[in-house]
Amino acid sequence: MKRKSFLIVGGGKGGTALLHTLLQMDRVEVIGVVDIDPQAPALLEAERRGIPTSSDAAVFLNKQPDVILEVTGEKSVYNRLCRQTEGNTLVVSGAAANVMMQLIEEKEKWFDAWRQRQLELDTILNSTHDGMIAVNHTGHITLLNRAAERLIGLRASDVTGKEIQSVLPNTRLDYVLATGVSELNQEQELPNGIRIITNREPVVDKEGRIIGAVAVFRDITEVQSLMQQVTDLKDMKSQLQAIIDSSDDAISVVDTQGLGVLINPAYTRLTGLKPEDVIGKPADTDISEGDSMHMQVLKTRKPVRGVPMKVGPHRKDVIVNVAPIIVEGELKGSVGIIHDMSEIKRLNQELERARRIIRTLEAKYTFADIIGESKEMRLALEQARQGAQTRATVLLRGESGTGKELFAHAIHHDSDRKFRQFVRVNCASLSESLLESELFGYEEGAFTGARRGGKRGLFEEASGGTIFLDEIGELSPSTQAKMLRVLQEKEVVRVGGTKPISVDVRVIAATNVDLEKAIRENRFREDLYYRLNVLPIHIPALRERKGDLHALSLHLIKKFNQEYGRNVREIHPDALRVLMVYDWPGNVRELENILGRAMITMEFHDQVMRKEHLPPLNVSDPVIKRLPGEEEADASLQEVVARAEKEHIRRVFQACKGNKTETAKRLGISVRNLYYKMEKYQLTGESSGWNDTSVSKP
Repeated sequence: MKRKSFLIVGGGKGGTALLHTLLQMDRVEVIGVVDIDPQAPALLEAERRGIPTSSDAAVFLNKQPDVILEVTGEKSVYNRLCRQTEGNTLVVSGAAANVMMQLIEEKEKWFDAWRQRQLELDTILNSTHDGMIAVNHTGHITLLNRAAERLIGLRASDVTGKEIQSVLPNTRLDYVLATGVSELNQEQELPNGIRIITNREPVVDKEGRIIGAVAVFRDITEVQSLMQQVTDLKDMKSQLQAIIDSSDDAISVVDTQGLGVLINPAYTRLTGLKPEDVIGKPADTDISEGDSMHMQVLKTRKPVRGVPMKVGPHRKDVIVNVAPIIVEGELKGSVGIIHDMSEIKRLNQELERARRIIRTLEAKYTFADIIGESKEMRLALEQARQGAQTRATVLLRGESGTGKELFAHAIHHDSDRKFRQFVRVNCASLSESLLESELFGYEEGAFTGARRGGKRGLFEEASGGTIFLDEIGELSPSTQAKMLRVLQEKEVVRVGGTKPISVDVRVIAATNVDLEKAIRENRFREDLYYRLNVLPIHIPALRERKGDLHALSLHLIKKFNQEYGRNVREIHPDALRVLMVYDWPGNVRELENILGRAMITMEFHDQVMRKEHLPPLNVSDPVIKRLPGEEEADASLQEVVARAEKEHIRRVFQACKGNKTETAKRLGISVRNLYYKMEKYQLTGESSGWNDTSVSKP
């Protein structure tokens, strides 16, 4: 059918309503909207939808629209349009247009109501658990709901309109159509083997003529299940009673009038009251001191928790929890669980014990986890153990990767604060503003996004325990000033607050920054330095304690065995020689990385880590090329390590032209340690080819 073209003259409310209505119709085309007001709502809407607009209807008359809807309300406009159009164009006045709109709206409302009704019927039919099949007077299927689809195994779209006999050969709906006799509670087996119970009814019109039939059915196994559930109710009641009686919690139940209906043996053991003392008696019968929570719950229909009171003739201290019993929205009574306070106290003690254990787990490492037998490491460990027994502030100094955090854990674990919090803070990983709010906390409204009620800072969280401030040298000047106040006054002031809060915190700080140089450059406060430097502990670099390499390597290999599921037992001397000559700028962390990578490259069955397993190390020392030679195959590990160390010291000593201070600096060891090693290996300025007259003798 050809689409009808419409022209709307008048862009007010009426024109806008007509435009909306016409745009919803399939066989209608709006060719334009006319109004002298460029801001008329119908014009603006038409422009938004790409429909032509104008202030003069004559622009569109040459298109000979089928219908012109004049909705300006001006009779002169209507008359002019009638004169300007030819006989094929129908000009409809505003009054007639309004009548048309009303008819269209009523029709749409009727269709909407009809569609809503159909939707409701479809929803009802498809939401029921019962299957439904309907046929018309000729026996053809007109309805098959979702439950029927599921039971029969066929889709409604595939069988609608088909004869019922072709879909269900053993159906009885054709008999009901022919006789008009209902069949109720009939068992039937579907073609797929499912047994159903069904009701079949004829459908008649007002004159009593049979115009169809409907069958409603469900899986008989569900009915049998319901029957079994009814049969089991008595057993369930008995089991429930047995469960209540076997519970160690004292239970009391009252009805809606507050009269006792049930108690269990645990209740009798706790209160000393027997069933005959409580059943049928008011809810406050068992109370020696306090108000009846049963009656409060029955009145408010809200549960109560943790109410202390005394019950029974012996005035037993208890805590009660009472909740309403509501079945399908109806109050049936209330149930109370009564706890002996002595049991609560015992549980609190267990909880506190668990908390202490958890706090100890915060500090994961002990001194037993720190591997090192070198003189330098033994000195650091001795200082750390001594410091752990005091409350002095500890400053751990050493290069990155030397294990400063391990020392912090071990000091806390060996102190009298081991059962309290151990809080770790990396001062370099947070911005200045965030670090201050994390360390010192903040008050509500201190800044945008501040948590309601404020937040405790890490110093408050660690009160009574230890706080480990890693990378302390990276603190900003303002944060250093606040840190100094904490160390001096033992109190913090939250961000946005004015009230000081006392804290009892043991501080362990760590840094790889040269703090003395930072003080000279005005990057670190001298007064804070002296507060932190109460007990300085220098953790030696790995190149200063290469004698620990073997033990460290074995310790790390054992760790990787657990992580990677391997069974590596040893490191080959050739591989150890390579590790001994390397300077280890990344210290133990780098050693862990190297061994982990080596472990990955090993075959699953390998038990010895060899030189070829190690990743390339940036080592230019030619001594490595000589160490794995055949002439040293029978040398012990200690001899190989000693030779490598001696050769390296000799070469660095020569490179420094016999200057022991410079040599010690390059080797990363103390001058005293250098003298000790040179004496041990019989290395002197003369024997090495250099005179050391510029260096004083020890």
